[in-house]
This record gives sequence, C-alpha cells and structure tokens, in this order.
Amino acid sequence: MPKHAAPEKERSVKRRAGFTDTDLLEHIRALPHGRATYKQLVKELRLQGESRDALEDALDRLVDKGLVVEMRSGHFVAVGGESDFITGRVSVHRDGFGFLIPESREGESKPDVFLPPPEAAKVMHGDRVLVRIVRQSAEGRPEGEIVRILRRAHVSVVGEFRVKKRANYVIPSDERIQQWVEIPEGMAIPTADSGAVDRVGAAPRQVQSEEEMDGMIVTAEILEFPEDGQHGVGRVVEILGFPDDFGVDVEIIIRKHHLPHRFPEQVIEQAVAIPRAIPSAEIARRRDFRDLPIVTIDGETARDFDDAVHVERLSNGRYALQVHIADVSHYVSPGSPIDEEALLRGTSVYFPDRAVPMLPVELSTDICSLRPGEDRLVLSALLELDYQGDVVAQEFANGIIRSAERMTYTNVFRVLEGDAAMRERYAPLVDRFELMRELALILNKKRTRRGSIDFDMPESNIELDLSGQMIGVSRAERNIAHRIIEEFMLAANEAVASHLEAAGIPALYRIHELPDPKRVADFEEIAAHYGYSLGVGAIPVKRFPVVNKRRDGRKTRRDIELPRGDLNISSRNYQRLIAKIAGRPEERILSYLMLRSLKQARYSNVNEGHFALAAKAYTHFTSPIRRYPDLIVHRILKEQMRTGHALFEENQLRDLGNDTSFTERRAAEAERELIEWKKVKFMEERVGDEFAALIISTTKYGFFVELSELFVEGIVPIETLPGDRYRYHENGRKIIGERSRRSFGIGDTVKVRLDRADTVERKLQFGLAENGGSGKRKRKH
Repeated sequence: MPKHAAPEKERSVKRRAGFTDTDLLEHIRALPHGRATYKQLVKELRLQGESRDALEDALDRLVDKGLVVEMRSGHFVAVGGESDFITGRVSVHRDGFGFLIPESREGESKPDVFLPPPEAAKVMHGDRVLVRIVRQSAEGRPEGEIVRILRRAHVSVVGEFRVKKRANYVIPSDERIQQWVEIPEGMAIPTADSGAVDRVGAAPRQVQSEEEMDGMIVTAEILEFPEDGQHGVGRVVEILGFPDDFGVDVEIIIRKHHLPHRFPEQVIEQAVAIPRAIPSAEIARRRDFRDLPIVTIDGETARDFDDAVHVERLSNGRYALQVHIADVSHYVSPGSPIDEEALLRGTSVYFPDRAVPMLPVELSTDICSLRPGEDRLVLSALLELDYQGDVVAQEFANGIIRSAERMTYTNVFRVLEGDAAMRERYAPLVDRFELMRELALILNKKRTRRGSIDFDMPESNIELDLSGQMIGVSRAERNIAHRIIEEFMLAANEAVASHLEAAGIPALYRIHELPDPKRVADFEEIAAHYGYSLGVGAIPVKRFPVVNKRRDGRKTRRDIELPRGDLNISSRNYQRLIAKIAGRPEERILSYLMLRSLKQARYSNVNEGHFALAAKAYTHFTSPIRRYPDLIVHRILKEQMRTGHALFEENQLRDLGNDTSFTERRAAEAERELIEWKKVKFMEERVGDEFAALIISTTKYGFFVELSELFVEGIVPIETLPGDRYRYHENGRKIIGERSRRSFGIGDTVKVRLDRADTVERKLQFGLAENGGSGKRKRKH
C-alpha cells in the first residue's frame, strides 16, 4: 500500500476498533515503565467483541514494526523511552564490529549502540533491527545485542565472482558486508532479463561458462540470508563486466548502495503518455507571468531547470522577488507509478559523468523543466522585501511562465563584471541582473546579522576524459551568480516554511539541530592549541559510574565524565570564530573541523529550526524535479492554498522525513565514494611522487592527510614514520617520537610521498618525504 494511503487505513481501523495503531502505541508509552499486558489494555481501553480481536491485530503490527516488544511475561513494552529496547539501522565496520544508528523520535536523542563482532555477525550492514541494551562500556557507551531483524537492507549484493573447486562465491564489493554469498551449481549464469529498461548503464555482459566469469563483477540475488557469520546463498542475476571495464565503477556504486536505476515499464508508459500541451482551461486557472523577463540561472551542463527568478524595484523603493518553481505535483499524482518510484528513489543522484534521475527524463528534462521560450506550469513564491531584506508581504500562486533566457552562472558573472560582449548580448536583462545582485547582497547581510554560518570551504571539480577516467582536479569556482540563486532559494524556502508553520498544519521541515556537545568539546580541545575557542565557556559534563572486573575477580568502580546535552551555543559562536580565522594559515583546518562538529541536516515533521542558517523555520521547496521532500511540500502548500486544510498527518510526515533523510544520505555516500574511487585510480600513476599536504586527523594507526592541490586524502601509517618510534597520545591527539619528541598533529603541514594506491580497497597510503615538512620538534631547554 502506498504510504499516502496510510492515514486512511488508520482511520478505517479506528472506525472498527475505536483506536489506531498510533493511539495504542502512545497509550502504552504513557503507562509506567512503558509496558502493559493484553488484559490490562482490554480493561483500560474498555474493549469488547471485535475490538479485542482488533487489539491483538494492532499489537501484532506494532511488534512486526519493532515499535513494541512482546516479553515472555506477557507484557508488551514500548521501544525507546525508558526501555532497554531500541530500533535502528546497523552500520558494520570492516573490522567486524558494528553500531546501531537509532531511529529518531520526537523529543528523543539516543547515542549509537555498540555491537561487538559476535552480534554484528548476525546481521548485514544496513539491516533494520531491534536491539536490547545489555551494558554500558567503560567510556559510557551503550552496548547491545540483536533481538530481531526487522527488515533486510540487501535483497542483492554486487561483488566479484570467484570460481572455487567446491563452490563458487560472490565477494561483496561493500567491505562492510562480511559474509560471502555462495552460488550453487547452475545458478551462476543469469537467465533472460526481466525486461526492465536500464536508463543508466550499458547492456549486461553475456558469457558461456562459469569459468569465463572468474574475476567479473556480478549482481547476486540473495536466496538465503547469512546467519551467525555463515555464508549466504544466492544466484547471479546480472554480469557487469571486469572491474576495469568502462563504466563498471559507476554500475558497482549504483548497486552497492541499492540506488533504484531502472524505471519500471509502467512508470515509463505513464511518463510517455503525459500530454505536452497545456490545456487552455488550466492556463485560465493560473496567474500568468509569461510577459515578464523571467530567467533560469544554472550550471553549463544542467538539463533539469527547477527554478526561475525575477526581481523588480517597486514604486515604494522595495523589492519584488519572484521565485517560480516547476509544478511537478501537477503531473505526478500521489500513489501513481511515477510517484511511487520517485518516493523509492528520494532524490536524483549525480555522478561526474552521468545521473540517476528521480523522475523519468520525459518529466525531468522536458515537461517540467523550465526551458526557455516554452510555456511551463509553476508554483510561485512572490515576496516583497524592504531595504534590509525583511519580508513585508508574501503570497503563493499557481502560475504559468515562459522563461526569457537559459542563463549560466558564468555568463551572469561576466555580465556583472562588465564583459562588453556579454552585456551587449543580454542588453535587455543587464539592469535586471544588477538589481538581482543588489538584492542578493542585502539578503546575505541579513542572514549574517542573525548569525547564519557561511563556511568558505574549497570544493573540488573532477575533470574526466571521454572514457570516464579522471585526468585532473581543480577548485570549483563560486561567483556572485551562485550567490544570487542561493540567496533567492533560501528566501523562498524560508518563506514557505514560515507560512506553513503559521497556518498550523502538519508540514515537512528541513531541520538542523544543535551540535553534539561531545563533538563541540573535541573541537574546543583542538582549537585551543591554536589559541582559539568557540566561546561557549565550560562545557557541562555528566558523570557515569563504571564498574570494571579485574582478572582476580575484584571489582573496581570509577566515574567517567561525558559532555551533556544542555550546551549553551548558537550559530553566532561559529560565525565569530570563522571571522577571526579568515585568511590565517589555520583557517582551512579549523573550518574543516568546525564543519565536522555540526550535525547533518535532515527532514522532520517537527520544526526544530535550522542551526547553521539561524532560521526559525526552514523547508525544501525549490527542487521538486530532483528531491522528493520538495514535491511533498508542494502538495502540502497547494492543499493549504486550495482548502486551508492539512493534507498529511504527523505520523505519516514523520515516516516520510525518516525515509527521505535516508535516501539523501544514501545518494551522498554513493556520489562521494565514486569520486574517491576515481581519485585513487587517478593517483595510481603517481606512485613515488611527492606532495604538500595537511594533516586532517590523527589516530593510533597514523595520521590522515589531504593533498593541498588535489583534494585527495590518504593515510601515513605510524610504523612508516622514519628515525624514531612513534606513539599516539590521546590527550593532545598527537603522534610523538619517543626520543626526538618530534610530533605530528591536526593542522600541521607536511610533505608526503605516495607509496601505494590500492584500487581494490580504494585507499591511498603515503609516507613522509625525506624533507618531511613541519612535524614539530620539541625544543630542549
């Protein structure tokens, strides 16, 4: 059943039983210790006849979802809260242990739960599981055991096919999946394709024998899941080719991260059948903006144009900002094949040489894309702003536009920099672009005044040849044209969020929570070595009693201190420090570490504000072609405009927030991993070369560096450091020579030599060059 239909199903259950699953769960959570027996619930809810049967069914559903645990005593215990049970996704480390990443619930913040190797071996990386907390570690970290697997993350794995004497195996490309998959005799050569159209990669490879497949990359469907560290059993459903074949790297990443990349036939059929012409009756129902010189501003290679903008100066001296966003919701109905596939994908994924779109190309680059000179349906945010950038009036409208120009960031920048040829070519728009710059700078100053954080971190631009191989890397340049679009999109997103919040209807927000106190404490410790601080004062700590059992049987008790949650910090603390370090040698490393101290933004039905933007309410509204949350927000806004009523219930939006946050992280990890893989391949021919580098982290194994010019990372193992025996000192986070007292710490610049480029594990290993840079020597007094 589509998730959009879930609220109606719950209402049907409530009519039959007098309560919904959500009602029942909240009732159990509200009881002492969050537990109740079946008889207790029957009595408290005053149930009779069919309602008792409905209670049993509801309890079964809650148990299946991992929201309630049925104990041997007959009690049903609500997961989370004060109970020892918690649900989440498993993250397995390549060394065999793992962590449970808890699922978020309103008002709760749970730490990750450590899973020792025997427990991690029971599951596969990414599985959704129910865990019971069994103890606290010496560091105060919870440790758990697997109670039940709720949902498998992998119905298939991609990996290298190995021909063995006794049995053939697939070794997963994801090193976090520890278990090999056995391929029984007769299941190695795939049968005919299912007929799904692959819009991303090339046609699958054809082979005649299993021996021919040795060393090839394949996709295997799992028939029997591995248990307790044993191998799983599967069958090969797809042969991609050898690891170094053209395009296979992208295909591996797509399948490793389970990115949906084949549009089902019914999705393509629906997309092809959508009429291109806009009916006159639809045009008549909309605000007509086609006579205005509205433009899109995007990158040179962009094909899907979500947004178009227009700025005017009003007679009262204020600014009229129009942000027109492709009206995807007009063409994609809730629960339709296209919608269900878009929800499954969650977002478009962009690789250096191709994309995996959220919507079929018929929509993403044609019908919905705001192409120049063509009529397009839009949902418009119309803002009136004063000279300080404050919104004094706003409205939202279903509109129709005809983009006057498809502008690029480069050409707008050249116009604003006074390029004569560009100013002549776009003469009718020059004044408009200058007004856009004026307003964008005002909006930026407004955000700065309220404490918005703006990291000026360099980003890399990967250069590829025609075969898809990386041939270079350069710094991605940002200019005022990027700033114009960024400020206008931020303003529109914030306006929609504040409007929906004021309307008092359930909505999907983009939230960025306060930083984790421990990460702030870690940053403060490192920043202090450079003479800097965020200025948060003493960080509150909480004491945890820890009991250790010695070999002789005696027990010792000690207290450990960990930062607690009531940290007095705001975005202004970060903003002020960024201003202090601007232009200084330590700016790069401290900016990098500040960014790491922040939490990831996510989607939620609960508005908790946006820490980095210093915004009280924020959402994503401006990219519905490539982000599913934006499409949801469009539907919510249009329903509110049409009826004044809510479209979704809170529990449904909570689930949508969790799902789309997951798909966003999945896409980001896939994009990042492919780029790192291409970087390793690029560096393979540079073994022996020397590079200037910055130490970005230290561990007991060595220190990690980032090459100054190439944005490439790798490790310098501690055992390779010359001339001394080095040890890692946890307190100062430094690696120090025992005799020379030479030290290597975060932020130090060093000269390194590339010793090894491992394209299998996709890792780079460096050694300290002969003249190894500034590893600091302690002076003798």
